[in-house]
Amino acid sequence: MIRNPVDKVIDSLVIVFIGLFALFCVVPMIHIFALSFSGNRAIMSGEVFLWPVEWNFHAYSAVFGDVSMMRSLALTVILVVVYTAVALVMTIMAAYALSRRNFKGRNVMFGLIVVTMFFNPGIIPNYMLVKELGLLNTPLSLILPLMINAFLLIIMRTSFSGVPHELEDSAWMDGCGHFRFLLQVVLPLQLPILATIGLYSAVDRWNMFQDALFYINDKNLYPLQLKLYQMVINSQVNDATAQEGFNAATPIPQSIQSASIMFATVPILLVYPWLQKYFISGMLQGAVKG
Repeated sequence: MIRNPVDKVIDSLVIVFIGLFALFCVVPMIHIFALSFSGNRAIMSGEVFLWPVEWNFHAYSAVFGDVSMMRSLALTVILVVVYTAVALVMTIMAAYALSRRNFKGRNVMFGLIVVTMFFNPGIIPNYMLVKELGLLNTPLSLILPLMINAFLLIIMRTSFSGVPHELEDSAWMDGCGHFRFLLQVVLPLQLPILATIGLYSAVDRWNMFQDALFYINDKNLYPLQLKLYQMVINSQVNDATAQEGFNAATPIPQSIQSASIMFATVPILLVYPWLQKYFISGMLQGAVKG
């Protein structure tokens, strides 16, 4: 196909824009990486930008030697695995039921689920509910209230609705029940969408700290993101206290803060390359089938 000069100029501008946007996203991460491997003197004097100065591993030694940090990492990994498994099971069962043609009232129930995307009860009612259920200061408070995401449920329901009716009718003629049909017929055809939902759920749970901030007071139960949040807040408080002339606790070096950020970010980034192909095809599959 012959393209005119205007199209080529537009394509070039789009490529440049996307490249600049990607650069703006990557540069802060590279800066944090450089800070994490630099010496405190170089950091305080502002010598570090995109490459470590006075290269050393002291910050990472401090992070990996911190028992509370490793405990938060272990707890976060457990939470991510359990939450992702629970979210997948609950979303699969709900999406399968709502995708069945003979399920009476499915449109009404689906409408009620969609409404929750636009009307949220708010922080205080959610906190009161968790408190009345006796879930405060327990890991269950970080799992049960978020078991089903309405947006992800819609994607999976749309994908399930795309299973050919002839395949379903054939399964019923062979004496297949709902659970067998779901496990042996539907799910093997939905691996991309399952990977997509699982990735979304895992990333959400890994990055989320607000619910832990509200529901968890025991420092031994701090997930990794809340641990980092407390570290940054304490450093800011110490800096402000020192500027006012009061005695403050020893501030956490910026190199250790940067190493902690890398420590919390890299594991979830490593998951994307393995699931990227499923992620892209799953999103398309859940969007266009119906």
